[in-house]
Amino acid sequence: MMTADLHPAAVPVAITINGRAYELRVDPWVTLLDLLREQLGLTGSKKGCDHGQCGACTVLIDDKRINSCLVLAVTKHGSAVTTIEGVGAPGDLHPLQQAFVEHDAFQCGYCTPGQICSALGLIAEGQAKTRDEVRELMSGNLCRCGAYTNITDAIVDVMERAAAACGREDAA
Repeated sequence: MMTADLHPAAVPVAITINGRAYELRVDPWVTLLDLLREQLGLTGSKKGCDHGQCGACTVLIDDKRINSCLVLAVTKHGSAVTTIEGVGAPGDLHPLQQAFVEHDAFQCGYCTPGQICSALGLIAEGQAKTRDEVRELMSGNLCRCGAYTNITDAIVDVMERAAAACGREDAA
């Protein structure tokens, strides 16, 4: 019997995705986006432009937002990745997901997973203080259906709620 290794160039990669540890063998040319979507079945991150220009594939890597189509999966050995599947759950939405619902920020929905992951990163960065800064810092995530105003409203709403909560905690 003859055997053939169909992936002789595959490299071992240990990576944590949405809190679950994976030990995989990945071809060195596979992007993180393709690993997530095609090998692990995590299809929430979308393949838009496949050139890092639209942001539909945005995920969090070690809590920093990044376009997963521009990253080779093997370079993220030892990293923690959060995709939209790791944010909230049906019946227990993350506050940002709830704000997207309340502000009708979904529209066609294609860009929504990337928008939410990018917004989570933006809020964690703490750089945006104004609506204009939110728009500027979210400019790497394109919305082609016109929900951009509502997306900004949702993000600003969550930022204001978090600031108010901090203010109440500080006063207490």
